[in-house]
Amino acid sequence: MLRIVTDGAVDIPAEWYQEYDIQRIPINVHFGEEKTFIQDVELSMDEFYKLVDSKSLPHPKTSQPSPHQFVEFYKKIAQPGDTILSIHITSKLSGTYASAVAAAEELKGTYNVIPVDTLGGSMGTAFMCRSARQMARAGKSVEEIVKFIESVRGKTLIILTLDTLEYARRSGRVGALRSALASALNLKPIAMLKDGLVDMVDRVRTRKAAFERVVELAKEHAGDQPVYLGIVHARDLASAQVLMEQAKKSLNVKEAWLTDLSISLAINFGPGTVGLVLYPSE
Repeated sequence: MLRIVTDGAVDIPAEWYQEYDIQRIPINVHFGEEKTFIQDVELSMDEFYKLVDSKSLPHPKTSQPSPHQFVEFYKKIAQPGDTILSIHITSKLSGTYASAVAAAEELKGTYNVIPVDTLGGSMGTAFMCRSARQMARAGKSVEEIVKFIESVRGKTLIILTLDTLEYARRSGRVGALRSALASALNLKPIAMLKDGLVDMVDRVRTRKAAFERVVELAKEHAGDQPVYLGIVHARDLASAQVLMEQAKKSLNVKEAWLTDLSISLAINFGPGTVGLVLYPSE
């Protein structure tokens, strides 16, 4: 039996969990040293935003699941002898993959755990989980699936634009945005996650210009090649729908989905953040 596991920094359309039998290990959300919640189990997206908006607690931070948490999660969702494909966000920005590797070593001989570093995140990793399940159902081996993920991770692109720099200022963890934070102007930064790292690629003055630039960058990357399109947003569905329509006019979109930006990204980028995820369809 093949189990597919990913992590709480990955943005997955709600219906995919059941449709593609994907399990997501939650991250830990810390409000100072006293309040810690397990994502989805003890803290929903709505509850997260309410706590942050109230400013009654320190600005939250996240931590990856520990190796022990991974071990317990694997035991919960799988049976001894199962193969677990554990597909995670970039190891260049998170210790999640390392925790999965440590847990895999601990469980060796009981479970066949295969950790995969996607060098990405958000919905890009979700697309890889979906491909993994589709390939497994088509009779492909785990080795073939891993090889495929490694072949598409360099072609997967995530572009985000922030509506406010307030959350980035509070979190202090988005190094790529430092030059924007240092600016006194109310600029809209555009950040790109590619090859495992986040880079700020542009700054524009208006929300409208930001959307246009995001689509332009996506077009430069994809050209006329058919792509699967993901739209992610942090508490701004209306803007996400606008960006989706603009992207569909410019790109060769095979299918498109819209979903929430995960807590771990929302903490650093803030409400109003919207973005495009491009994933090759061939």
